[in-house]
Amino acid sequence: MSDSPFLPFSLPEIGEEEIAEVIDSLRSGWVTTGPKAKRFEEDFATYLESDVQALAVNSATSGLHLALEAVGVGAGDEVIVPSYTFTATAEVVRYLGAVPVFVDNDPDTLNMDPESFEAAITTRTKAVVPVHFAGLACDMSAIIAISKKYGLKIVEDAAHAFPSRYQGELIGTLDTDVTVFSFYANKTMTTAEGGMLVSRYPEIINRCKIMRLHGISRDAFDRYSSKKPSWFYEVVEPGFKYNMPDICAAIGIHQLRKINDFHQKRIRMAQVYDKAFESLPIILPARSLDTSEHAWHLYPIRLTDEVKMTRDDFILKMSDFDIGCSVHFIPLHRHPVWRDGYSLTPEQFPNAEAAYQRIASIPLYTKMTEADQLRVISAVKEVLSHA
Repeated sequence: MSDSPFLPFSLPEIGEEEIAEVIDSLRSGWVTTGPKAKRFEEDFATYLESDVQALAVNSATSGLHLALEAVGVGAGDEVIVPSYTFTATAEVVRYLGAVPVFVDNDPDTLNMDPESFEAAITTRTKAVVPVHFAGLACDMSAIIAISKKYGLKIVEDAAHAFPSRYQGELIGTLDTDVTVFSFYANKTMTTAEGGMLVSRYPEIINRCKIMRLHGISRDAFDRYSSKKPSWFYEVVEPGFKYNMPDICAAIGIHQLRKINDFHQKRIRMAQVYDKAFESLPIILPARSLDTSEHAWHLYPIRLTDEVKMTRDDFILKMSDFDIGCSVHFIPLHRHPVWRDGYSLTPEQFPNAEAAYQRIASIPLYTKMTEADQLRVISAVKEVLSHA
């Protein structure tokens, strides 16, 4: 139907600066965790302009695992997570022998519903993992207040939320225990693979730093860069292998410098979509409060009941125009591992289920041109005109 080249759902925007920094790392001979990972961590903490420390990891999933372990989650504990999220949010709970407890989302924001969160708390609840869906911050005032009331730890899954703000404050600087960001290839900035764990609590950072690399008492970079014999170390815990290599950090150093420009372009693109779609039979993404800022990692639209077409058909017809779309998310209560293992049903999560049935994420990424975005708009209008 279209003579134009395929427009994918997402592509990273990598510049010559990132390429040159990676080449410099390769030529330096230091390709695993070393000086550039340390520099990236320092730059990230500086960007947040807070008293937090940052720890680079090889994925947001590993960051969440480290964070929950560091705040004391263990076998038999319960951790409350939304059903409307990616499986990583729940699977890290299982890594620790703990029990994920699934709750529904708010029907408008698609973020964790605070009332559902509080209703799920038991004497075994240890922590909660709110997920800032699409880049829109959760109702953190309510979640923090509930968590303090019951003495729970808060680990924010901010995979979508850099650089989101909540009531004027950057996500990563709120009154929570740990925040974990993702730099996967389709995120607002990328390191190819990787993530960042941040916390204002030195004991959490120190624990995560040890567990990030096999439970070794001394950082490998410190041992290998020392000019004096420094080979001795001790394994103090059975840790993991979650460090970020310098090759990935090299990309992140320059992506971070561009994040404000990336963010402004995403805001402008979201505004263009908003205006183009305001009269169509679709529900547009929820907005931030006046003092908050959406990261616009995703632009998810929901087909209203007026549209006599399934979401699956919508995506298929968009592909006829050579435009890629995705679905965020297939709720966890629909996946066999969680559905069957925890006896979950769609009726338990009416808001997540309703959103899933009608939602599709259309392309929104900084490498898109104005012409690319106009193609998407034209295709959406054309597809819906026949529905």
